[in-house]
Amino acid sequence: MTAMYKDDQGDWMTVCLKYLLFVFNVLFWVGGAAVMGVGIWTLIDKSDYLSLLASSTFAVSAYILILAGALVMVTGFLGCCAVIREQRSCLSTYFCCLLLIFLIELVAGVLAYVYYQRLSEELKQHLNETMTENYAQPGKEAITLAVDRLQQDFKCCGSNNSFDWLHSVYMTSAVSEGRVVPDSCCKTITTLCGRRDHPSNIYKTEGGCITKLEQFLADHLLIIGAVGIGVACLQINSTGTGLDSPSPSMDLLKIS
Repeated sequence: MTAMYKDDQGDWMTVCLKYLLFVFNVLFWVGGAAVMGVGIWTLIDKSDYLSLLASSTFAVSAYILILAGALVMVTGFLGCCAVIREQRSCLSTYFCCLLLIFLIELVAGVLAYVYYQRLSEELKQHLNETMTENYAQPGKEAITLAVDRLQQDFKCCGSNNSFDWLHSVYMTSAVSEGRVVPDSCCKTITTLCGRRDHPSNIYKTEGGCITKLEQFLADHLLIIGAVGIGVACLQINSTGTGLDSPSPSMDLLKIS
């Protein structure tokens, strides 16, 4: 009777674990979709600004997050199939995928955090140079478009202030037609409106575009880092909870 009771209890715990793993994998799939969505949103939302950055760390972090999200969704589906079909090989593959995803998400989170720490210094060193030397130059159309959009979206003019444009390659050339700032600095854009840099005509944002772009990127990096590291830790804790219960988890893995 005692042996039969233990067998029944073990079977009951195994069934409960199966349902628990199934629910976890459904949530895992939803979480993967959310992670991938954050990565896509990061790249799409004002993605033109990426051409103004000296390094590609910001974009790489977002791409890694998208990859991790896609793998999470595939793994969640695999986990559900493994639980339903009760195949040991699927379960083994599932747990290997969990470890891989954990490492990928952790890398994305760490990259975002590290880049966040040196973001301000990079913008101060490179943004002004990029804007003043490449704006409206042949072959630099992407940067020109990015600068124009940056100044209009964030209502700013120049990397630090509007006077930065006085030393730019474009403004000191005859092609500028007497402009002292690009027309995208104007509150209301009209042809040649950049000839007048009075505060009533152009944006005079304190701290310039550096401050605005830094805040925008910092917000996105914090989200990438939090999602990457947070989901990875949650994933390991949730998986570890199931693996730490010796009897049911081992029973499930022994299914042939």
